[in-house]
Amino acid sequence: MNPYATWMLAQEAQALLARLARVQPFALIEPMVPAAALLAPAQRAIEGQLQAGRQDLRAMVRTFLAWLHSAAGRRATPAQGQRRFSFLRLKFNAALAQFDMFSDVVTQRSEHRNGVWLSGLDVASADALALPGHYYAPPPVICYLDRGPGAAIRRARTRLPGGGENPVAIIRVPRERMIGSSIASSLFHEVGHQGAALLDLVNSLRPVLKALQTGGSGPPMVWRLWERWISEIVADFWALARVGVAATMGLIGVVSLPRVFVFRLNVDDPHPVPWIRVMLSCAMGQLLYPHPQWRRIAFLWESFYPLDGLAPQERVLLEQLRASLPALARLLALHRPQSLRGSSLPEVLKVCHRQPAYLDLLYRWWARRPRYMYQASPTLVFAVIGQARANGKLNPEHESVLLGRLLTYWALRSTLIDH
Repeated sequence: MNPYATWMLAQEAQALLARLARVQPFALIEPMVPAAALLAPAQRAIEGQLQAGRQDLRAMVRTFLAWLHSAAGRRATPAQGQRRFSFLRLKFNAALAQFDMFSDVVTQRSEHRNGVWLSGLDVASADALALPGHYYAPPPVICYLDRGPGAAIRRARTRLPGGGENPVAIIRVPRERMIGSSIASSLFHEVGHQGAALLDLVNSLRPVLKALQTGGSGPPMVWRLWERWISEIVADFWALARVGVAATMGLIGVVSLPRVFVFRLNVDDPHPVPWIRVMLSCAMGQLLYPHPQWRRIAFLWESFYPLDGLAPQERVLLEQLRASLPALARLLALHRPQSLRGSSLPEVLKVCHRQPAYLDLLYRWWARRPRYMYQASPTLVFAVIGQARANGKLNPEHESVLLGRLLTYWALRSTLIDH
């Protein structure tokens, strides 16, 4: 390679090192009150991942510089040298994409009030993911706000842009749901995706659903669709098991769309048709928490979106899906995967502590002695408040104020404990 080409490529590689040196740990560049900071395990995991990435990049750049000045580099053509540098820069930019991804999450922690509330949601998410019995080691969970009606998750232990494993679960929370008990529906649905992945629930359920497609338990198309949608269904089940009726009411808030979208069937979409998804939530709720409220909610939903006017084939399919709801709900409730060592999901998630009568009793007790609410687990608090909203005992204004105080308290408590 001619000296000018070698010098030029070396200058560009050294520029990468200079820019890399400007990437500082978040602990040095993000101003926030302590209560809004990430929980210590999450901060350590993120900083550890980014530090390892920076070290790998430095090693790659230095290896490239050493090659430039080696005998092999001197024999190479300028085109070969440029090709090597181009791949190096692609890896460099991919690694910076990881920093930007985490930066988008961490930067919101400096927002007044929102930063602290997000820290409180981190605590609630960790509580929703924790399972007694040591079935798995839960990863740290961090939340951030974004536009749109629904939430989303980038699960922990999945591949990051540019390589490496995501050290934390990152949940995008819809800003329009801040704050009310419906936030728990979106938040714990995404937590359910992470929990289901850790327990390998979806893969354990698919063979059962495949068998039902040929087992004469109903139209094969019905069970083929349930298999297609099982990932989202399991996440809905998790949220329902954690917060009871709050999960269903929150789901209705997300999928209350123009009629054409509520009945749209897209076989490539992992989400169930919104209309049947709400009906399934009611069926699962009735099985887990027998109570007249589920029939009322299902009737209300159907009055919002009656089947009248649908094409005959669409209506027939929805009726077939509705007829299979009790069987599907029982399948989920009685499923005992190997990962749970013979237990069922309702057993390990302690749905016995989310029965409507018990939640109503707690609400009346806490109304007289509020300090006990602050001592309870966040998932139980969301379940109690959601049940009170569904019973008409708590209006949205009071709910918002109450949850704001609770999120602030959880954030502050976790900060004091960690420090």
